[in-house]
Amino acid sequence: MRSPKPLDYILLTVLALIWSSAFFNIKIATYSYGPVMIAFLRIFFGAIPVIGLCLYKKIKIEAFSKDWYWFAAIGLINLVIPFFLIAYGVQKIQSNLAAILMATTPLSATILAHLFTDSEKINFTKVLGVLVGFSGIVFLFSDSILINDTNFMSAILILIGSTFYVIGGLLTLKVSNKANENVTSSILIWATIFILPISLILSYFNTTESLMFIQDLHFSHRLDSTISLIYLGTVSTGIAWLIRFRILKNNGLVFQAQVAYLIPIFGVILGYIFLKELITPKVLVALIAVILGIYFVKKSTKKKLL
Repeated sequence: MRSPKPLDYILLTVLALIWSSAFFNIKIATYSYGPVMIAFLRIFFGAIPVIGLCLYKKIKIEAFSKDWYWFAAIGLINLVIPFFLIAYGVQKIQSNLAAILMATTPLSATILAHLFTDSEKINFTKVLGVLVGFSGIVFLFSDSILINDTNFMSAILILIGSTFYVIGGLLTLKVSNKANENVTSSILIWATIFILPISLILSYFNTTESLMFIQDLHFSHRLDSTISLIYLGTVSTGIAWLIRFRILKNNGLVFQAQVAYLIPIFGVILGYIFLKELITPKVLVALIAVILGIYFVKKSTKKKLL
């Protein structure tokens, strides 16, 4: 690893912008596609650049090796379930709220890591970060202008989706000795294997607009929704992971983790620019509280790693 150079900071900012842009693009995709189809195509298109890189660099993909069950579990928990829950939730809430809610993953990770690992025990600074961050989320839920009886559960589903991201991240510790490109390709392959039958089953047993899949198999979708969906897969999922690999390899986990500060900020800004989404005072207070919470958690973790 090396000391960060200007190009490394540029790549970190680009990664934050790409991941932040996923939220308003999910919102645009929901104008014409159901959440099941969004999750399916996001995974499918996301697999293409990562698997292509492995083939180009002749990296062995171990999706069906002796560790296949870990790749399968991670693919289901880290991709299929959260992708669906986020797309389902964003149908009824603003994308900037989704960006703030998803930014709680480092806070959830702190709690779960304390419970399920031996090396990431909680301390006073982490407790302070978790309390400050989640206090901001509680305050955000009190904003009756943006969160009310009609979309309360949608916001909860996004929070649950962020928790599945964290659980999936903990499971990746089981395959942490393998190349990142191999791991990501393998979990994307298994996520694709899972999402297709799940999509068909949900569509068969529940034909409501929210869970339709087969009904989405036509060519009359809105152009902006289709472009956003392709972008979500190839750029926000596939290319973003490749940029993440480069940052991790050159600068390490501590530097890459700083992206967590930028995602909610960019998410709120992009939601306003592209969708003219409302930014209330409570949104700003919640945003600041979540960023402060992440700062305290990262500060404690950084000291330990150094």
